Amino acid sequence: MTDDVEPTPRRTRAHWTLAGLITLFGAVVFVLVVREGRADSAVLFVALPVLLAAALALAPQRTAHGRVFAITTVALLVASVALHEGAICVLLAAPLVYGVAHGTTALVRALREANRPYALVAVPLLLLPGLEGSGIAPRVAPEQTVEVTRVVGLPADQVAERLTAGPRPTDVRSVPLRVLGVPTPGQVSGDGLDVGDRWMFGYHGSAHGPGGHLLATVENAAPGRVDFGFVEDTSITARWFTWRHAALSWRAVDPGHTEIRIRVDYTRGLDPSWYFGPIQQVLLGAGVGHLLDMLALE
Repeated sequence: MTDDVEPTPRRTRAHWTLAGLITLFGAVVFVLVVREGRADSAVLFVALPVLLAAALALAPQRTAHGRVFAITTVALLVASVALHEGAICVLLAAPLVYGVAHGTTALVRALREANRPYALVAVPLLLLPGLEGSGIAPRVAPEQTVEVTRVVGLPADQVAERLTAGPRPTDVRSVPLRVLGVPTPGQVSGDGLDVGDRWMFGYHGSAHGPGGHLLATVENAAPGRVDFGFVEDTSITARWFTWRHAALSWRAVDPGHTEIRIRVDYTRGLDPSWYFGPIQQVLLGAGVGHLLDMLALE
């Protein structure tokens, strides 16, 4: 199967018009963001995507897949400009969008070359997996759990003492969290492992949006285990998932080592489940690992 190739693609008036509209849109958003006092955000999330989108709009493509790639990329870049605070969502969704766009293109061309145009009525069925959570189709397993276990070189009694002191802000070691710029707590207060004790995780405002905070309270306490509930969540991460319950437990492995385990139950905020479910599982696992780092057990 060969692609439809244009021998000499030309830059037309339509290309220049599209590039001009993209640039005008970007200029308006850029000015608005700078007026809000976020010049760094304007450069990263507005100027750069606009320049890339305008360049693609001016580049005629020779093949069907080339045109689909250009159109999809321009759409994603414009979306990242409009939703610069949520550009991380655009980045995470990009592989899914490219896959659907190119898969649909390949299917349509295959059916056309097979001289079975009536089979095109099945193409809308490709949209069904994307209807999850839209209100038309139900959500699939939005309640998820992540668990992280780590063995530290401290006896169990010292681990309990450090846990009682509560978490403290620390640098992010996780590569996925750093690369994606996932918001992490920049201010932490609270301590104690008794029922009613509270831990607060504050998020600084960033290019992703306003910060907010997460407030957790000790609901149950027993030797070697503490259960937390979440009583307030205004953090920026609330748009992606909802914390439901957390359990912190520890046990001695030998006189000098202790196994510490954190299990977190949460509700996924992004659909479809088959795509965003594993992604959030990985990122939440990295986030829980960062919480262990903040407990200063190593």
